[in-house]
Amino acid sequence: MAVQAVQKKIKTAINRQRWLDRLSDPLQTATQTVYQNSGVLGQKIQDFLNGTWLGHPLHPVITDVTVGALTAAVVLDGLDVASGEDTFAPGADAALMLGVTSAVGAAAAGLTDWQHTQGEARRIGMLHAGLNGASLVLYLLSLGFRKNRQRGAGQGLALAGYLFSVAAAYLGGDLVYRQKIGVNHSRQEPITRDFTPVLSSAELAEGQMVKAKWKSTKILLARINGEVLAMNDTCAHMGGPLSEGELCADGSVICPWHQSRFDLRTGSVINGPSAFPQPRYEAREHNGMIEIRQPAEINQ
Repeated sequence: MAVQAVQKKIKTAINRQRWLDRLSDPLQTATQTVYQNSGVLGQKIQDFLNGTWLGHPLHPVITDVTVGALTAAVVLDGLDVASGEDTFAPGADAALMLGVTSAVGAAAAGLTDWQHTQGEARRIGMLHAGLNGASLVLYLLSLGFRKNRQRGAGQGLALAGYLFSVAAAYLGGDLVYRQKIGVNHSRQEPITRDFTPVLSSAELAEGQMVKAKWKSTKILLARINGEVLAMNDTCAHMGGPLSEGELCADGSVICPWHQSRFDLRTGSVINGPSAFPQPRYEAREHNGMIEIRQPAEINQ
């Protein structure tokens, strides 16, 4: 309980630091402007850094490499000091270099994900980035001292940088597990196994989208060239209402919040920032009603 109380105080204190907004506003605006003005190339870079191609956010994949390499560097530095020999020095230096290199990639992916955050999540993300930036400076200084044969100073700087990294990692975990940044916001559990009516056919005109419900699950229904298509209405990226977005002639839908684009027939991501596909449903018209059920491959 004492630990939880401390954690609550830390989060409250961070959320009160409104000066972080003064840093976040221009950085977020600049990031979005650069991507928006970069056209197709910018979209491809965003999709890569968001992990759209991977089906999973890219940022945590890279940070695993970064944290692992930096941990190895600190451990090898400790063994180097304990042994009094240089046996572990090359390994420590190589691990530190790998950690620094991958940290740059992690920062690029993290910035691309963070550009869509708001409020407390944005402030925590800004502090998370600041701590990681400070650690990166310390690691670079450490590499410089090591190169100049001042290994003791380099090891001390690397250890200090690692402490900053640990603090940043704590905030990163908070962003994921409490703020739900980078997780799938769309309900993935199966719905009805049998066709179940959810809307009158007369309520869905050609070329339009509407929102229906099955129990607590929000359903997006669209009619394109007479065909009724159905998928989960809650965008996997950050929970935007897809039914309020843009229906495209090719059978895709664009989220109104952050412009993730999904194929209505397959649920697959066409453009990010979402890294997760949307759950899709089978739809049919029967006795004047639109009926849906979970896909046949799930029913089997």
